[in-house]
Amino acid sequence: MEPLTSQEKSSRRTGAEAIVAVLAGGRATRLGGDKTTVVLAGRPLIEYPLRAAGDAGLAAVVVAKADSALPPVKTEVVIEPELPAHPLLGIVTALRHARGRPVLALACDLPLIGPDLLFWLATRPESLVVPSVEGRIQPLAALYGPELLPDLEAGLLDSASMRGLVGSLRPRVVGEEEIARFQDPARAFTNVNEPGDLERAAGLLDSA
Repeated sequence: MEPLTSQEKSSRRTGAEAIVAVLAGGRATRLGGDKTTVVLAGRPLIEYPLRAAGDAGLAAVVVAKADSALPPVKTEVVIEPELPAHPLLGIVTALRHARGRPVLALACDLPLIGPDLLFWLATRPESLVVPSVEGRIQPLAALYGPELLPDLEAGLLDSASMRGLVGSLRPRVVGEEEIARFQDPARAFTNVNEPGDLERAAGLLDSA
């Protein structure tokens, strides 16, 4: 894995235009409650992406429902509507809140994605940058430019497939070879959806 260049480190110190939107509005039925309050290695799950954003020098917000059971966070919380129940809703809400700035959407159940990768994604010049791991694009860890808001709002109204819609917008797809410059792709995109995933993530943290 190659380190950040001196120019990238300098850019990181001065910040980036994009904001990170940690998406926390989903229901964790397989984990038995809100994902944000699930504890991983002694810390609420949502703390991991928020800390990674902070370590990357990126401004962040949390996007959640009004009744989401969030642990105490110092980050601004942006409330998304109750309906429609669609993963696009958090991204659309974040873009509206960002007022013309790009948004790096990041699901709260991706605790192992690192700050170098986050910063690199946040500073890409393209309008839509989506990682791909094991042949599947990751729209809940992707950069969205403000000009995409009308298309995403239309997709939300049509209840479009998340991956189908993002794929139709001609994204810049970031493959595993590029991701591996910063960290192991499988580790970065370890998703916590059920108790077994939580145990696996804890094991990866212990092995770091």
